Amino acid sequence: MTTHDPSEYIRGIQQILISDKKKIGFLFGAGSSLATKNKNSLTVPAIGKMTSEIVEEVGKVNPTFKTALEAIKESLGEKNFNIETILSNLEQKFSFIGTEKLHSLDKNGFADLIIEIKKGVREKVSVHHISLCDITSKKEFRQIVTKEIVSELVQTDFANWIGQAERRFPIEVFTTNYDFLFELGLEHREIPYYDGFCGSLRAFFNPESVEDFSFLSKQTKLWKIHGSLGWHYDMDTEKILRVSPDDDDILIYPSTLKYKESKKQPYESLMDRLSNFLKQDDAILITCGYSWGDEHINSRIISALKTNTTSHVIGLIFDKYDKIDDKSNVSKIGLDNPKVSIYASRNAIIGCNYGEWALKTLPDADDETGLYFTLDKKEDDKWTGKGEFILPDFGKLVTFLNSMVSDNEIKKLGENVKK
Repeated sequence: MTTHDPSEYIRGIQQILISDKKKIGFLFGAGSSLATKNKNSLTVPAIGKMTSEIVEEVGKVNPTFKTALEAIKESLGEKNFNIETILSNLEQKFSFIGTEKLHSLDKNGFADLIIEIKKGVREKVSVHHISLCDITSKKEFRQIVTKEIVSELVQTDFANWIGQAERRFPIEVFTTNYDFLFELGLEHREIPYYDGFCGSLRAFFNPESVEDFSFLSKQTKLWKIHGSLGWHYDMDTEKILRVSPDDDDILIYPSTLKYKESKKQPYESLMDRLSNFLKQDDAILITCGYSWGDEHINSRIISALKTNTTSHVIGLIFDKYDKIDDKSNVSKIGLDNPKVSIYASRNAIIGCNYGEWALKTLPDADDETGLYFTLDKKEDDKWTGKGEFILPDFGKLVTFLNSMVSDNEIKKLGENVKK
């Protein structure tokens, strides 16, 4: 059976990220918003928890909503009942229902239920606010999280790496997340970044600047390809504005309508940026917290990789609780595309070859491989070399990135001493 030596590929990632000739991009999915440093870390709820909380809260708004959701859960089954399947199911029913009722809801009822669920999603990802109570008036109000809380974000540590790593090309961050965790981290570390919006009072989306790789060429880029809290469509100016978040935020919600929505502005320009980034020579895109479940994103990536470039994608897949095998959808992408490498916790697909992670030799005491690959216990007193690759965990990836900053500083210091 084919095996892949993790030490070889850990060193490979290090060389890629240290080189200032490479154009480095990251694609972060929902998993990155779950990463924690300690029990007080700020995170967005996982899909299961988010689903149960929203379903419970929406059911309290209207008993009929509760009845409809119970019926949908019964038809979908417990395992397949989540925010994405719920919204997809509701939108399908809304599209074909006429004057009759279904699950005790008419067409307007389905529209109202969809609105309530989307409102619930927005509230769950609005973790940049904390609820407080004014002692005098006893009224609740919301305040942006404190700098002490922000300093403990994994995203802040990621920003720390960006700020210290010297490179010729800026880091490009693509994310499907709506929350402000990356913004909080970047601003806490005072890292200048650009997200496609120009202006201050009523910042407007500028698609021409997104197309131009020379625009603010030294600044980190943050592309929120599914939208963000605070993005609004202004009817008067017919522009996309970035203002205070509220119920009118424009987002691509998780449902079967994602592909259709992604063809609209500002999403089309952001998706074009992803495609054009990969069409450059020496471009490396590392995905983390992204399950490769969005076909409209996957198709852009695969299409861009077919151009005659030296670009490559490394997909870090966190499959600790739901293992992938050579039949998984994400595996098929790696098996069919030599420019896509899939690194999961126990297995990898590299050069279209599926195999288990296994060290060829036991690493030395000073080898960093042991920090990012946890060896299995011996089987019948025999060392197998097999174990768990932990870089697909966003928190571990960020630790890995920052360790390279320290290594580089030591290396540069040594070179200066020689001079």
